[in-house]
Amino acid sequence: MSETTKVVAKMRDRAGKGGARSTRREGLIPAVIYGDKQPPVMIAVEPKTIARELHKEGYFNHRLQIDVAGTDYQVLPRDVQVDPVTDKPLHLDFLRIGPDSIITVQVPVHFRNEAASPGLKRGGVLNIVLHEITVRTRADSIPEYFEVDLTGLEIGHSVHLSTIAVPEGVSFVSRDAAATVASIAAPTVVREAAAQAAADAAAPATADAAATPAAGAAPAAAGAAPAAGAAAPAKK
Repeated sequence: MSETTKVVAKMRDRAGKGGARSTRREGLIPAVIYGDKQPPVMIAVEPKTIARELHKEGYFNHRLQIDVAGTDYQVLPRDVQVDPVTDKPLHLDFLRIGPDSIITVQVPVHFRNEAASPGLKRGGVLNIVLHEITVRTRADSIPEYFEVDLTGLEIGHSVHLSTIAVPEGVSFVSRDAAATVASIAAPTVVREAAAQAAADAAAPATADAAATPAAGAAPAAAGAAPAAGAAAPAKK
């Protein structure tokens, strides 16, 4: 189950682009809390309280407790708008969750014991089909991640959705229990090295052929003929 992190924020007086720009000039990040059949709440978030969370794996699965002037809101991150140049967050969206909220989230998949897979030891490749699995669950039951044990898997073996252990209260959105999560694929044959070796072997033969006179060619004269108009040798 994911942990809950506390985030400090304050109320925003103005909505819209003008209010957002004003908030950024104050060094804060404009944000909104919505959902749970309640009116949206416009807030401004302290960057240092959210910066670390933004770079965590599964950020959108981590519950946050946002403290706004003494009032706590239980939320899940839902969207982050970033500056295309600086990559700094420009706006944050949070979904308000209640005690009975059922939500849809994507949970990352972790793979372990790669060294215990005979197929990988023989040069096979781990082909990951699903890096994340979509589930429906209560907000307080979101798995941190799903774990796949690769022990004993040979080349050609696959891991299917039906083999993943699911905590109580969590269900897969996909109805295809046979969906492939990952497989051990045969190693790729690399032909570039063999081609290069063949090219290197052919190179000396080509050079030798260039140095050998062509069949039927006259041998070079031992001495050069006198140039036209040159004086005849003096008589003794």
